[in-house]
Amino acid sequence: MEDLLRVGVITSTHGIRGEVKVFPTTDDPARFKKLKKCIIPLKRENVELEVASVKFFKQYVILKFKEYDNINDIEQFVKKDIMVTRENAVKLEPGEYFICDLIGLTVVTDEGQTLGTLTEVLETGANNVYEVTTSDGKTVLIPVIDQCIIGHDMEKKTCTVHLLPGLLDIN
Repeated sequence: MEDLLRVGVITSTHGIRGEVKVFPTTDDPARFKKLKKCIIPLKRENVELEVASVKFFKQYVILKFKEYDNINDIEQFVKKDIMVTRENAVKLEPGEYFICDLIGLTVVTDEGQTLGTLTEVLETGANNVYEVTTSDGKTVLIPVIDQCIIGHDMEKKTCTVHLLPGLLDIN
């Protein structure tokens, strides 16, 4: 389990007073309204910053950090991730998981067959899709819908799925 979760990427500076333009990588950009502290990983250290203000512009979030008031000081953070600790992450509803916690789960069918390892979660318009890599290196795509995903056991690190008829044929 990762301790830091990425919520966005700084794409550029914004104005001359130390604001940055952030592309959100979270499914809920409104979560930035509640963001008080974040971490920006640099090559040698992680920099913890306090958020002074949040604005929204098109698909971007404009952040101002209390520690920086000048464009020259903030330029070092361009193209860097914005991370939060699990304590500062949004609270999940029952049955919701962070994608980084799902990656690496062993995927088993409801018939007890080990299908492979969950290697990616594809975010599509309708529903997410689990990308599962089998032991022989093939890729199986499983839609994240109630008919296919039976459950997750985070302690056993497994995901139980039901394979709809023909699902393996189209993969």
